[in-house]
Amino acid sequence: MRRIPLSRRSHITGFRPISGKAVEHESALERDFVTLTSFLDAGATITSQPVTIWFGEHKPRRYTPDFSVAWSDGRLELVEVKYRADLRTNWTRLRPGFVAARGWAREHGATFRIATERKIRGPLLDNAKRLLPLRSMPFDAAVLTKVVSAARALQAPTVGRIVAALPGDRAVAIAAVWRAIACGLLLVDLVAPVHRDTPARVP
Repeated sequence: MRRIPLSRRSHITGFRPISGKAVEHESALERDFVTLTSFLDAGATITSQPVTIWFGEHKPRRYTPDFSVAWSDGRLELVEVKYRADLRTNWTRLRPGFVAARGWAREHGATFRIATERKIRGPLLDNAKRLLPLRSMPFDAAVLTKVVSAARALQAPTVGRIVAALPGDRAVAIAAVWRAIACGLLLVDLVAPVHRDTPARVP
């Protein structure tokens, strides 16, 4: 079987629209990182290739992190997004740039980290992909009020029990419950897959 080189598999360039701003990405993993970050903190500012860091005395080299993230709580991060296979294969070449980035970050009141598919991909990202578009969609306040009322009336509410308690079409009820989760009117564990037996509560 022919092995497809990692660079050909991973490089998918494009722009991810976040809060009215297009954030550039150069791989599917970078795209997923931007999606997850914007889901975790709607007020975060994500900048692609924010700074070029020069290092090395005798033979100067440069390193450009993939992203900076200015979180809404005031934290600033430089982030390198890499597949674990890339890190294992190219660690000797990549490490000096990462060391320089950590030094730059300390000097500028920031932190530096490497984000791999192990931290980016999983049920939380799957939920983010489903819920993030719902946050900006129009909604019927009366329908969401019924969702919250149904959740409060149940002794042990779950996603499925709330859907069953809502009047009318089941598909409409499911959509309303997901919209309520997206905007924070219903709280569920988003680190795990969300299904009909997932516990839900009103904040």
